[in-house]
Amino acid sequence: MSPYQACQSAHKQLAVRVWDTVGEDQILKGEYKVISGRINDLEWDEESKRIISVGDGREKFGHAFMMDTGSSTGEIIGHSKAINAVSIRHQRPFRAATAADDNLIVFHQGAPYKYDKFVQDVRYAPSGDHFASVGSNAKIFIYDGKTGETSSEFTDSPHKGTIMACSWSADSKSIVTSSADCTVKLWDVETRKSVTAWTVGSNVTNQQVRNTWSAENGIVSLSLGGDLNVFDPRAPQKAITAISPSSAGTFLAGSADGRVLSYSIAPGESTSLTGEGHSNSVTALATSSADGNVFSVGFDDRVREITSDGKEFTPASLSTASQPKGIAVAEDSSVFVAEVNTVEVIRSNQKVFEITPKSAPTAVAATGKLVAVGGEQKVVLYDWDGKSMKEGGVLEGNKGVISVLDFSPDGKYLASGDPSGRIALFNVSEKKVNRVTMSLTLFIDTSLVGDLSMHCASGSLDTHVYIWSVEKPMKNIALTNVGPGGVNGVLWVESGDGKTGKLVSAGADVCVRVWEIKFHV
Repeated sequence: MSPYQACQSAHKQLAVRVWDTVGEDQILKGEYKVISGRINDLEWDEESKRIISVGDGREKFGHAFMMDTGSSTGEIIGHSKAINAVSIRHQRPFRAATAADDNLIVFHQGAPYKYDKFVQDVRYAPSGDHFASVGSNAKIFIYDGKTGETSSEFTDSPHKGTIMACSWSADSKSIVTSSADCTVKLWDVETRKSVTAWTVGSNVTNQQVRNTWSAENGIVSLSLGGDLNVFDPRAPQKAITAISPSSAGTFLAGSADGRVLSYSIAPGESTSLTGEGHSNSVTALATSSADGNVFSVGFDDRVREITSDGKEFTPASLSTASQPKGIAVAEDSSVFVAEVNTVEVIRSNQKVFEITPKSAPTAVAATGKLVAVGGEQKVVLYDWDGKSMKEGGVLEGNKGVISVLDFSPDGKYLASGDPSGRIALFNVSEKKVNRVTMSLTLFIDTSLVGDLSMHCASGSLDTHVYIWSVEKPMKNIALTNVGPGGVNGVLWVESGDGKTGKLVSAGADVCVRVWEIKFHV
């Protein structure tokens, strides 16, 4: 499709046809026989006046011509075998790149680049700053769009087979590749890392041969068998494992593929965070009440920081002593990480304290200067003075290992859940159990409704979500079978007027659901 109002097509009868797309008639504007053989690819210039056609001809492998007359505008030389792809820079000075079976990429107005195997595709970025090439050696190269010099090679998580096609996103920040290994991969150009990978199947017909971006930033990849596969790069590809509030009207969700996405509640949209994130499953997220920054931990044994607007990871990153199980943030922005045997305290990307509880820590929560650490059947409260943690009490009410902890927004209550389905609600100041509720829960969040913390939501691997009344625990609202595969996180995103609230649930089915809750009177 040209940048304006015409489209082109090619077929095995060796002709290029140009069609007018304006109006209902869509007339044929011209038909030109440009090479004496199969046509593999075509490309418009920015002015929609010229076309370069390439393929497997007998006398030549490419031809540049005027769209309206078919007259030649230049020679496509430098190749000795069939040309597979062509891409034109849509900014001045105009440049073109071609890729062929002679293992060469020819930069027109520059020197050819030698591949060690067939070059399958070459594409200019919409900005014109770079162009990319892919080939049978499963490699991806980026070149300077003006000079043709090699800028970089993508080596992170490479394809395991021939890369058949590549396409740039509209903002020139991402590339999608389709491969004969039956996968489609999305790449961040700046970091040169694989952001997401989709496996289409394992049969020969599932080999991916071409791709493009849709107008809505979706990705479409063509299978060898003729199927069109549509992917949404904004959505996680594996189970959502953690959830936490961000700036007003947004929240963050971490997934088992190591990604963190920002969700906007009103338009219902999601975007993947930029910057270097986790290389493995995200274990937990926690938001600072002081500056709104969000902290994350993952199975890559690292603590990372996310900006308060929830758009990108900061460069700050710190290794943990062992695999983290939970994370919490105190009012002074000190970060508490529950690990296999210890709780590490981090501030300003530096470890400032470490404690080894009597029982191996399994969960952690914080409010103000108070820190709760869960272990075997009990919760230990610690006072944090900015330098050390001092034990301040023990709360008992669960019958198994504490799987989740959460303070109410006013700090008055602490909810703890265990795998047996027992939820204990503690009065923090009195250090005693207020209520004990039974449900098959593994994940809990608490909510501010009106001026008081009046309701608690729980989600579970049993696929259910329950909303509990703090004052009337026997009254609950059940959302049954709402999380296929299990609910891994719940979060209140709006407190409402005391009569209603808005709740988010997410889990193994990779979906985020928003619920309008009407409380019992």
